[in-house]
Amino acid sequence: MKIKVFLFFILSLLLLNCSSLENDLAYKEKLQDPELFQFAMQNLTDLVVYDIFSPPVASRVYLYPTIAAYEVVRQGFQSEYNTLVGQVNGLPSLPDPKDTNLDYNLAALYAFNEVGKKLIFSEDKMGKFENNFAQKIKDIKVPREVHKNSKDYGSKAANTILEWASKDMYSQTRTFPKYTIKEEDKFWKPTPPDYMDGIEPHWKEIRTMVIDSSNQFAPKPPLDFDLTKGSAFQKQLLEVFDITNALNEDQIEIAKFWDCNPYVTHHRGHAMFATKKITPGGHWIGITAVATRKMQSSFIDTVNAYTNVSIALFDAFISCWDEKWNTLIVRPETLINQYYDEEWLPLLQTPPFPEYTSGHSVISRAAAVILTDLYGDDFSFTDTTEVAYGLGERTYTSFFHAAEEAAISRLYGGIHYRMAIDEGVVQGQAVGEHIIKNLQTRVNNALEEVETE
Repeated sequence: MKIKVFLFFILSLLLLNCSSLENDLAYKEKLQDPELFQFAMQNLTDLVVYDIFSPPVASRVYLYPTIAAYEVVRQGFQSEYNTLVGQVNGLPSLPDPKDTNLDYNLAALYAFNEVGKKLIFSEDKMGKFENNFAQKIKDIKVPREVHKNSKDYGSKAANTILEWASKDMYSQTRTFPKYTIKEEDKFWKPTPPDYMDGIEPHWKEIRTMVIDSSNQFAPKPPLDFDLTKGSAFQKQLLEVFDITNALNEDQIEIAKFWDCNPYVTHHRGHAMFATKKITPGGHWIGITAVATRKMQSSFIDTVNAYTNVSIALFDAFISCWDEKWNTLIVRPETLINQYYDEEWLPLLQTPPFPEYTSGHSVISRAAAVILTDLYGDDFSFTDTTEVAYGLGERTYTSFFHAAEEAAISRLYGGIHYRMAIDEGVVQGQAVGEHIIKNLQTRVNNALEEVETE
């Protein structure tokens, strides 16, 4: 009888251990779901839209949380993924976790959210997201100790990244003087309807990530300003005028799809209201979401894709903004209104910064180079990014196809000359290729390069 009781006791223990093991494996498997990171990234995009961050500033908001997440989660995959330390300018090493009883995916999510929280304005909305996130984690039933250790380490990682971010010159540029308008016709001037001050005239001072300097990939000089009939510049000005006066339905759709103006104002008599939209960089973050989901990427692969894209966007904006505020090229709208048709309006609202080069061209091409390197040249996809903002879907045969459409959309929109579009593509290509050459997140990629040399 005693033996039977003893055996029953042993069997019960085994069953309890098996049940405990199943629960342990269950929560770990659930934390590997990449949709947890997609959820956090979408929340960040929502906050970027709500807070109306300008395109270059928005690229910064995406950058630091993503790097924080990457540097945390890669610690669980050190044989597959390299640290960004030594590859990205000034990035310090994260502190070593004191307790190994943590989950790096969960810690990465906490690091991402905490860094993001410090870079946005609407902490109340971030608080609502954190409540939803907390409920998701509760439903996963992460063991209390693992949850605490993961959260604590995520917080330590976030503090390290935020300290590094604080030294990128962003705070200092908040105190720099605004752009002083130059009277000569060739120089950029604020445009209607709101005649807003120029956005981020000192963005070239921001610390780059992988490119050596803001002007490392400066494009060839713009065409000489010349309004003489038949001059190269005048021909490009009239091209904007003529094309926008004869747009077909597809061209209009393309222009609106890629508008990505975070703050479009509307005037009705004495009333004014604004429409909030996704930024150009945010659109490519959205395309990254589409690509990673199509590939059914793992958690770490998803974070890796966002990391490479966000770095490319960030450096591309710095490169582009350096050229914009060095050349100070006037927008087509200003000249057309002054010399050809004072009633003419571009299809899209002209953004408040100089014309050359086209930001859409630069950042779209850079992002496309990165995504093509990750997923191949023939990656077809349906871009659903703009559905949330009242627009439809568009299908592309490759990332370059999408980038080319994004670039030409600015001509259809009436806000860029062809030179800014074409040379912006060249500039973005150079930025993207430099990042591919000098940033190796995948260990396998680095090994393959060594083998082929």
